[in-house]
Amino acid sequence: MKIAVIGITGRIGSRIAQEALSRGHEVTGVARDPPKVTLTHPKLRVIKGDALDPASVAAAVAGHDVAVGAIGPDPQKGVGTLLTDAARALIDGVKRAHVRRLLIVGGAGSLEVAPGVLLMDSPQFPADWKPIAKAHADALDVYRKEKSLEWTYLSPAAMIEPGTRTGAYRTGDDKLLSDAHGNSRISMEDFAVAILEEVEKPRHVRKRFTVAY
Repeated sequence: MKIAVIGITGRIGSRIAQEALSRGHEVTGVARDPPKVTLTHPKLRVIKGDALDPASVAAAVAGHDVAVGAIGPDPQKGVGTLLTDAARALIDGVKRAHVRRLLIVGGAGSLEVAPGVLLMDSPQFPADWKPIAKAHADALDVYRKEKSLEWTYLSPAAMIEPGTRTGAYRTGDDKLLSDAHGNSRISMEDFAVAILEEVEKPRHVRKRFTVAY
């Protein structure tokens, strides 16, 4: 397949591109600053693009089978309306390019930890993380209103960090997944595996799902 990864310079975006390339797909990495991309591969090309500009998105993803949005705010700079603005631009741009599918790297804060209680509203959720969690939740609301594009939004576990690619994980819907010890975690490598599994075998069209060990 031909896969466009928007946000390839990020820690998760780079791993998604690497996983896609390891499976034999052709990847276009889209970045605001292409020289920052360190990944090299015969089936990878890197282009300049702006995830906040629908025309730039459309030009970048045209001719691809699927686009993956791996946009993440810089906690040091604040989030503002970045994620909702990006959601609208990605939807508009992908549709302009007549690309059918869009997968989104989302947040975990809007997952339920109890009926009607979101992770980001629970007492144990770090206050410093709440603005980004709320921004991800607002972006999810934007995607949920989209009825024609085949979007999929993937929320990670409560903790997502660089780690090992095991290829083994559990999937859920809108509820936070935890193990027998109450831990909710996933490696960035296995999160990338889950993205590519959804790319290759769509199971969550116009839905959010989550993954964890």
